Amino acid sequence: EPPDTPEDFSCQTQDMKRVTCTWRDGETYLYGQNLPQYTLSETSSQKTALCKASCSKQCSCSWDIGQQWIWNVTVTVENPLGKKTATDVFDVNHRMYPTAPFQVWEDCTDTEITLHWNYENNEIELFCQTEVLQPDGQVELHNSSVTDSKRVTVRGLQPYTEYTARVRCGAAKHFWRWSEWSQPLTTRTKEGTPSGKLDIWREITPVLGGRNVTLFWKQTPSFQANGKIISYEVTWEKIEDGSKPESISFSSVYNSTRIFIDNHSYRIIIMAKNNVNFSLPSVLIISRATDNSRNIFSTEELKEGQVNGTDDGVFISWEPRSIYDSYIIDWCNFPRLQPCDLQWKRFGPNTSSAVISSAAFVPGVRYKFCIYGSVANRASLLEKKTGYLKELPPSLDPAVGKVDLTYNSVTLSWDSYRTNESEPGFVRGYHVYVSPIQGKCNLKGSKKHILSGESELCKYTIQNPEEKSYTVKHLMPNTKYKIMVKAFTGGGESPTVNFRYIDTPSNSNMLYFVLLLVIVPTLIAAICHWKMKWVKECCCPVIPSPNKSKVLSFQEFKIDSEKVLKINDCLPDMLALDSNTEAQKL
Repeated sequence: EPPDTPEDFSCQTQDMKRVTCTWRDGETYLYGQNLPQYTLSETSSQKTALCKASCSKQCSCSWDIGQQWIWNVTVTVENPLGKKTATDVFDVNHRMYPTAPFQVWEDCTDTEITLHWNYENNEIELFCQTEVLQPDGQVELHNSSVTDSKRVTVRGLQPYTEYTARVRCGAAKHFWRWSEWSQPLTTRTKEGTPSGKLDIWREITPVLGGRNVTLFWKQTPSFQANGKIISYEVTWEKIEDGSKPESISFSSVYNSTRIFIDNHSYRIIIMAKNNVNFSLPSVLIISRATDNSRNIFSTEELKEGQVNGTDDGVFISWEPRSIYDSYIIDWCNFPRLQPCDLQWKRFGPNTSSAVISSAAFVPGVRYKFCIYGSVANRASLLEKKTGYLKELPPSLDPAVGKVDLTYNSVTLSWDSYRTNESEPGFVRGYHVYVSPIQGKCNLKGSKKHILSGESELCKYTIQNPEEKSYTVKHLMPNTKYKIMVKAFTGGGESPTVNFRYIDTPSNSNMLYFVLLLVIVPTLIAAICHWKMKWVKECCCPVIPSPNKSKVLSFQEFKIDSEKVLKINDCLPDMLALDSNTEAQKL
């Protein structure tokens, strides 16, 4: 292809003695002796070529300017297929491109850095700019306020903080472009007095004659060490009698200590110290043992509430009280170890809930949280919570110790299920699983439960975790069943595998009923057959007929066809009369 017009063709000087022109060449797909040839010429000059061009990443060509300041330069590119040109007209005074500053050094205080530098051409007035890289990655630009100044002061910096700076310059008159940056200089400001306060907390343990107080401290985001912390100063004194304070100093590697105090009220002060000064004091008030008995000796009187884990941590809420100026929640990162790595977090007076998160939290571990209200540096225990980041299924099944069988029911009794801190979740209740060995389960009052192997079970749910027995009814007599009791938590239950097998007995009541229906009627029939005559006389007696009476069997008593008995023919043993009138007649 024929050559393209040279792109980005421009000329500049770094020392007012020599001019360099640069441009970008295009692709011609020609090689060897057919490569493009470049020529730089000055329109008003008789010279055919000002310089010989060289091309790598970009093309450039340089020559001495002598006493000429205005230039009209043309670059010509040519190959066997064509020719193209580009022109640049310029005043050398307006094309100053300084060299990068060098020999950069600094003077600093705790909040300021003054940068110094040199540059090669001191005859040219330059205007310089400083770039400062902050610790958080932000970049700040600072311009020198005085032309041709070889220094700049950067203010408002943090004490004992590392900064990286570099400098570049441009022509003060007829600015063309900035120079390249100088080599970066990394420096640290000097130490200053620590700003802010330490965040302090305590753990109180009653002992004979007083209390052991374990003190903890940490640096919060608002606390600035402004240097290297070399020690922590701990001071404590009685509030009532104004006795002489006691104090002790600890190396910076420590973040806790234990002191013994009696049952009086105490003021505790902790400060951090660097090579310059102490930080502001952090104050903690420990109340008298009698006044603080609820908070120290009787914490078990507060009922523990249960809290739930979320994706971000453990959610905790509490009832706010207007008298407190802040709230504190403390917990142990490793509750099963001693020391347990006590942690705490502070909240403002208008806060009534929080999500507590920690990299140490793991599923299946129970964590205890204590919520304190604080006013005038004096803390009081308000509530206690316990919960899990995530509950897991119980580690053990309830131990069924007693099984009572009838022909149509089974009563299962188990020991009290352990609910201590080692459990991986809160026991919410129990599931009772029942299934006949052969056939499907369709017991009344149960729900179907399908195992992974497509085995079908009857499932009963007990919502009360304090329950220790359950009766499964509506079983079939003389049948073999498999049965199991499992505890469940918020994380579910362990796999259903270890069944217990039972055999229901035959129905004895039904047998007795059958015996009654068969034997009793048979026995009665046998007795009746044996005493038939007696039974007949008792049950069906013969009704006497006058015509069959022996008394009337004589012939002389017959009148016509009837037999007649005349009363006067008989000699009665007794005579009963209906009335006295008849008696008189007789």
